[in-house]
Amino acid sequence: MLKTNAIRILEQHKIKYEELNYERDGKFISGLETIQKLNLDPTKVFKTIVCHNQNKYFVLLVPVMLEINLKKAAKSLEQKSLELVATKDLLNLTGYERGGCSPIGMKKQWPTYIDVSAKLYDYIYISAGKLGYQIKLNPNDLASLVKAKFIDLVD
Repeated sequence: MLKTNAIRILEQHKIKYEELNYERDGKFISGLETIQKLNLDPTKVFKTIVCHNQNKYFVLLVPVMLEINLKKAAKSLEQKSLELVATKDLLNLTGYERGGCSPIGMKKQWPTYIDVSAKLYDYIYISAGKLGYQIKLNPNDLASLVKAKFIDLVD
């Protein structure tokens, strides 16, 4: 399987994970399509969202089937407001493209927060850093690796 930066880092830190991948035709597919292609429990699949407040950037992981509440997230992060990073800026900022953005191995380790619902599970699925590739891993291992905190991010 393809060795993405995220996978190399997991192996370097000896963190247990499983790789999953699916065929795609080169275009972005939604989280729902990913869930369907891999036959995953939708409550355990998390998307990576990069947002900012002026020059402060944050990485947020939320269940793929739910919408992030930016107002709630801003309050939890003690920010006046938060905006999503524009898709056109994502690759340059993180090293990852839309739909393949992993919280592991970004160009810079921004403050990272995982929705508290991840703590309900022994494992969750996140992007492996490339479209069509997912990683299954323990949320506490992920939090430890990227120095993330668990907070309430969705309604």
